[in-house]
Amino acid sequence: MADVQHPWSRYVAIGDSFTEGIGDPEPRSPGGHRGWADRVAEVLSSQTDDFAYANLAVRGKLIKQILDEQVEPALALRPDLVTISAGGNDVIRPGTDPDHIAALFDAAVARLRSDGATVVVFTGVDVGFSSVFRGIRGKVAIYNENVRAVAARYDCIVADQWSLTEIQDARMWAPDRLHLAPLGHHTVARMVLAALNVENDLQPLQPEPLPERTWRKARAEDLSWAREYLVPWVVRRIRHQSSGDHILPKRPEAAPFTYPGYPGD
Repeated sequence: MADVQHPWSRYVAIGDSFTEGIGDPEPRSPGGHRGWADRVAEVLSSQTDDFAYANLAVRGKLIKQILDEQVEPALALRPDLVTISAGGNDVIRPGTDPDHIAALFDAAVARLRSDGATVVVFTGVDVGFSSVFRGIRGKVAIYNENVRAVAARYDCIVADQWSLTEIQDARMWAPDRLHLAPLGHHTVARMVLAALNVENDLQPLQPEPLPERTWRKARAEDLSWAREYLVPWVVRRIRHQSSGDHILPKRPEAAPFTYPGYPGD
């Protein structure tokens, strides 16, 4: 066991599909997904003998749902480290106000900081590279400025996805173009650990990115994506349904970090 290199012993992650780990399948993980938060927990756990991790994030959750359903359960686990990424599902919805979303985010962060835990917040990705989300780039930027203001107000650490240029690449993203692929989650984990100033052995671009796509293949993928992901998403919005309906948190209790069958278990 390495010498302790960080001060945290109890980490709780809250949020939506980004933090749940959607797009990064791992059959050994509770819920069948790994994700950047599990990857961060792996590193933190390896550097101390007394470490517990919980992940309360659920796909599809809006900021108000995260505030109402996850903040108090997170505090009940008595964390000394909390990550919260919230508001993305609100921002991408037409007609939503980034200032109103940020006011709810402020309330969540104020509560999370009330017990003295270190809190990490996330800016949104610069979506200028994405043909799907390029139109809301300005809205994301406004929300990000609000997130930075909240972080300054409550002395939080900012995990800055906006400046993480490595993930402004379609190959970092899952086929649905909404969630990160394994390489994207790996890249975000490296960024979060850097923000926490935690040394680690995670290497860039491992796992390796997918090969470059031809223009023809990219256009064919556009059509396939619209049929498989865009249309069902629109239908869910019309029906007021969420992908997270009836889904429970994958790691509801703070416990030592393990995967069944993970090397070293």
